[in-house]
Parts: sequence; structure tokens; C-alpha cells
Amino acid sequence: QLQACGGGLVQAGGSLRLSCAASGRTFSSYAMGWFRQAPGKEREFVADIRWSGGWPYYADSVKGRFTMSRDNAKNTVYLQMNSLQPEDTAVYYCAARRGGDYGPNSYDYWGQGTQVTVSS
Repeated sequence: QLQACGGGLVQAGGSLRLSCAASGRTFSSYAMGWFRQAPGKEREFVADIRWSGGWPYYADSVKGRFTMSRDNAKNTVYLQMNSLQPEDTAVYYCAARRGGDYGPNSYDYWGQGTQVTVSS
């Protein structure tokens, strides 16, 4: 089970840090990802990180502003979001995959989502 938290309301230019804690099993051998979904839009890939904590990969829309990290000892991944903009408003989901690409169908486990709202 994946539990995401840390969302909230922030002004444009502000920062938030999302956390995703895993329970019930260890995800240390899984790559972990973050997705987001805005109202009326499809779920969108945000970031992914390998089980080792290396090779973080970001969507172009967040590159340079968001940083993903993981702490396998705590079974937790993080998404540090800086310079937030209104277009970042969405429900953010964490997910875990064994392999495959960065498409949502590659992820086997999903958290429940946390709302991020950025006001202008």
C-alpha cells in the first residue's frame, strides 16, 4: 500500500514537498513514480526514480523545478516541488513499477493521491 501526503494550497512561486510512504511490503526493488491529474485531463507522468535512488527522470514541464528522491530505509519517496505555478494544480499520485517505461500502465501499485492547489 502506498500513502501519499503533503499536498495543500500554496501561492504561485511557492514550494511543497510530497511524501509517499509504503506499507505492507517493501518497494526497495521497485522504481517509483509520481503522476498528476488535473480536472478534465488525463493522468500525466511527473517523475520517476530507480530503486537505487539514481537516474531520476522528469517530465519536461517540471524539469528544473521538481526533485524526486527516495529513502529505502524508510520505504518512502519524496517529491520536492519548487517554483510552483497554477498549471501544477492537480491530484498527485505515487506509484511503483517493476519495469517497463514511464507510462501509467507500467506501474503496478498506486497511492490514493494528494491534492496540490497553486493559486495565482
